Amino acid sequence: MFDRWGVWDVLPDSERRRWSLEPFESVGPLRFGMRPDDVTAALGGITRNPQHHTRAALSQDRHGTVKGECWGLGLTFYYGLDERLRGISVDALKGPQVFADDTALVGRVPSEVEQWIIGRAEIREPFSELFYVHLGEPGSASLGVVVCVQRTGDRLLTRPVFLPAEGMHAPLDFLPSEVWTTH
Repeated sequence: MFDRWGVWDVLPDSERRRWSLEPFESVGPLRFGMRPDDVTAALGGITRNPQHHTRAALSQDRHGTVKGECWGLGLTFYYGLDERLRGISVDALKGPQVFADDTALVGRVPSEVEQWIIGRAEIREPFSELFYVHLGEPGSASLGVVVCVQRTGDRLLTRPVFLPAEGMHAPLDFLPSEVWTTH
């Protein structure tokens, strides 16, 4: 999976699972508010190792967020203190392809997805759709997504982070800081 030039192989869209986004509700079979056991059950028919669940709080996390990972599917989950799913990050290299309004969001050139979000913003109420976080990563307020980036060699690809409605007022404060770093 790692070539001699230091570039990770990117799974082509034809080999990725295809998931749909229901803004603020679900990403594929995963619904916001699920407990870790529910997430594991939802992924159990898809992969042999559906989730490695870390019950300890992340370091320097003021929210007490609990992290779960499904490396086989390229997913990272974030649960609140109540152990309810409150964030999903999809790996740019091997995660499922998530579609919003028939547009692929994972493993894309960041500027292409940003232009698509800008286009959506132009037909909506002013200042209600597009926002930027951290290092200029675009977000869509109506879709519940922040389009983070992930490095593969000299390239950057999109690594979306999906949030429920209650996380959209301040995404950077809703999930731990590790979510917002370039991977």
